Amino acid sequence: MNVRTQVPMIPFIDLAAQRKRLGPAIDSAVARVLTHCQFIIGPEVGAFERELAAFAGSKHAVSCASGTDALVLGLRALGIGPGDAVICPSFTFCATAEVAVLVGATPVFVDVHPDTFNIDVTGIPGAIEAAKAAGLTPKAIIPVDLFGLPADHNAVAAIAETHGLFVLDDAAQGFGATYHNRRLGTFGNVTCTSFFPAKPLGCYGDGGAVLTDDDGLADLLRSLRVHGQGSDKYDNVRIGLASRLDTIQAAVLSEKLKIFPDEIEARQAVAKRYAEGLRDVVTIPSVPDRLTSVWAQYTILVSGGRRDALVAALKGEGIPTAVYYPIPLHRQAAYKQYPVGGAALAVSDKLAGEVISLPMHPYLDQPTQARIIEATRRALA
Repeated sequence: MNVRTQVPMIPFIDLAAQRKRLGPAIDSAVARVLTHCQFIIGPEVGAFERELAAFAGSKHAVSCASGTDALVLGLRALGIGPGDAVICPSFTFCATAEVAVLVGATPVFVDVHPDTFNIDVTGIPGAIEAAKAAGLTPKAIIPVDLFGLPADHNAVAAIAETHGLFVLDDAAQGFGATYHNRRLGTFGNVTCTSFFPAKPLGCYGDGGAVLTDDDGLADLLRSLRVHGQGSDKYDNVRIGLASRLDTIQAAVLSEKLKIFPDEIEARQAVAKRYAEGLRDVVTIPSVPDRLTSVWAQYTILVSGGRRDALVAALKGEGIPTAVYYPIPLHRQAAYKQYPVGGAALAVSDKLAGEVISLPMHPYLDQPTQARIIEATRRALA
């Protein structure tokens, strides 16, 4: 009787390894919250917000319930609403465009750069014209720091200034990365990030934050996240949300933030090993000069219709993969009716058929990574 040997499965993101490292510290932090029982806007929330702002170099950090809520709050604080157009890339997670619709505005899709996968600023003027042709007022741009790599923020800022547009940086995947020696968190009018567990800086549930240097926007954001409160929670001066970061999650994040720089450095080492082992068989990620990626995902390009075969081969060897994103937003059922800047978004369409992400996290050791690289090379030989 033949007994098939079970192939050990490699975790795509190893949260258990991080938990093992931080276990006692996080247990102690959570225990403090359980002792004082201030589960909503407890002292750990304010402490974490100050630590987060200091890390990013921003004046204010306003925490909230999720990364999606962070974008909604940012748009609401900037007064974006019905009749307004919000320009965003098509090759991204749906939340980037979803938030425009949630505040009553209209997303207008732009293609991305083939090397960085981030918004192609040369397509923004076409998106502005498409918005105007649809009877909309262009009001904002949401660049996305996709897969951990910052967008071209200087170029985005220049075109936004020319056309009088707000900029909301969607740093849900890129928080911790740097652009021209500055950490993300100070680009645009606001920077929004997510603490979803799989993100480079993630909590043990949902969470998010909005960062800004604008005192007035920060005050407005704090009001909007708690039902539009004024002097107290029973003084409602505007329509708001119930979008608060739980005190327990803030306590967890404070402990994780302490080791975040070390984890970012470890991610660089993992990315370097992937590049050295795979650059001659696939298209590896490109990081422009004066930028660093936080490597939320390590995404390669596999052309010639070989992606499905690679996914199957790696799965057979206990190696998980993920495709971010198989359908660009301008082709999604919920979004295909919205304007597109330009006749076609050819790069987004092409990337959707070729991208594949390999396991990536700070605790991916060399022997395990060598197994992934060797299996990938075999599958593509």
